[in-house]
Amino acid sequence: MIKQIKSFITSFVYLFYPRICHGCGGDLVTGEKFICLSCRQLLEPTDYSSKKENRIYNNMVARIPMEEATSFYYFTKGGVIQNLLHDLKYKGKRDVGVYLGELFGQHLLQFDRYRKVDVIIPVPLHDKKFKKRGFNQSERLGKGLSHEMTKPLLTNVLVRSQFTATQTNKSRVERWENVEAAFDIKNENMLKGKHILLVDDVMTTGATLEACARKLMMIEGVTISLATLAYTDEL
Repeated sequence: MIKQIKSFITSFVYLFYPRICHGCGGDLVTGEKFICLSCRQLLEPTDYSSKKENRIYNNMVARIPMEEATSFYYFTKGGVIQNLLHDLKYKGKRDVGVYLGELFGQHLLQFDRYRKVDVIIPVPLHDKKFKKRGFNQSERLGKGLSHEMTKPLLTNVLVRSQFTATQTNKSRVERWENVEAAFDIKNENMLKGKHILLVDDVMTTGATLEACARKLMMIEGVTISLATLAYTDEL
């Protein structure tokens, strides 16, 4: 009886507040969460997590020592991932980030290399941008990853100490110069000897991830792996 009442209430709520797919804007049906089945089928997963030497790893390990590096999906302009991230970052749909992080976490758990990480650290936002947006999209992804992988999410160690302009429309060199000295470390004893999974939403040139990783590598005994929800060379 209680189950029937809950089902009736849920259906009544959805009648006036329909659940919308964040990929295409259409209505979700029973059993769908945040994204419809059609959009799920349009997502373009990479195969980077299944092999150590992939495009992301080879790109980053030439710049800084890495254990592992991966991206879950390809990012294409006008694609489903762009729509999902747009709703997350600019429309405040925070639960979308957690959901995508959970999907990512389930994916990474298929590979023993990623089960060995100790902690998860999201790329931080500067306080000024955090106050304006109200949340950190990478932290929301990290929360989903943390839940699925049962690894602690640490947000008080790597901090963004300098406010920087957006990386959009900057060259590779300009992106690096923009973020080279933007990050600092606090409470470093929490990370000594740890294998860190550094998380961001989208990787383009990797400048931001490199700047974060270089700071983290200054801590005694740490190893770094990278995980981004999406990868693109279009931005």
